[in-house]
Amino acid sequence: MRDVPVPETGAHDVRIRVKACGICGSDVHGYDGSSGRRIPPLIMGHEASGVVDTVGSEVSSFKAGDRVTFDSTVSCGACEYCKAGDVNLCDNRQVMGVSCGDYRRHGAFAEFVTVPDHIVYTLPDDFPYEKAALIEAVSIAVHAARITNIKPGSTAVVVGAGMIGLLAIQAFRVFGCTRIVAVDLEQERLDVARTLGADEVLLAKDPELLAKLQAENDGQGADIAVEVVGAQASIHTAIDSVRRGGTVTLVGNLAPKVEMPLQKIVTRQLSLLGSCASAGEYPECIELMRSGKINVDPLISAVVPLDEGADWFNRLYARERGLMKVVLQP
Repeated sequence: MRDVPVPETGAHDVRIRVKACGICGSDVHGYDGSSGRRIPPLIMGHEASGVVDTVGSEVSSFKAGDRVTFDSTVSCGACEYCKAGDVNLCDNRQVMGVSCGDYRRHGAFAEFVTVPDHIVYTLPDDFPYEKAALIEAVSIAVHAARITNIKPGSTAVVVGAGMIGLLAIQAFRVFGCTRIVAVDLEQERLDVARTLGADEVLLAKDPELLAKLQAENDGQGADIAVEVVGAQASIHTAIDSVRRGGTVTLVGNLAPKVEMPLQKIVTRQLSLLGSCASAGEYPECIELMRSGKINVDPLISAVVPLDEGADWFNRLYARERGLMKVVLQP
């Protein structure tokens, strides 16, 4: 913990007094330096909500006291991608709480954070701040479901039942999948997956895993696979689980490089999609969470003061069993 200056507020900025900020898995990977995207010194944190403290001279859509959340991706709003609505692909994008060498953007593990007004969203009065800290994660799952072009009645395999996988199970159901199989290394996570809507759960170490996955759709394989880990073994499982002409949506982003089974992809005419962050789905996510169609309550393991953050980072890094989302409160 250290004291830093209160961030300045530019003409188009909103300064937010942070009420809750979740620890993301990418923060934990940044913590040990393995991702190369959290070069210190840096204030991390990008899954946040809070109250508007002050606004810049050109901001008219927000005022002090408003309850808000904000996108983790800072888009410029002016490039061709932004004009097309693909703000996650912005030519000049930055990510809150990330320092990758190209830029350094302080995040929300702090009392205050400043963000441009065009990535800020109003929260309903009855929406708890700690739940709002999970909107960013929900938006990743919803964006993946949206770009996958799901046909009603599709079957899907979700490889990885961590935070994003558990949200993907729910999002892909909302977007039309009628049967969903979850795969993970840990039975505890699979138990949660079942409570959140998975029709079948399978341990990744099951010697009959691939045979069971390929038995879907009367032996054709699943229509869709969603990979949310970002590791070679899980990507291969996803590719092997789908039918000819199926779709594999890649969300996980852990390993910088993996080997791909090229002949399987080509000869079975598979579609591989990369899904990056989200592209303006925040309002939709808020309504899905308010309606209960996406439930984040079982995913919140702890809500604790910011000054306990170091201990919880250590526990997450040690992969303490049963820990999912830890929310820090400055």
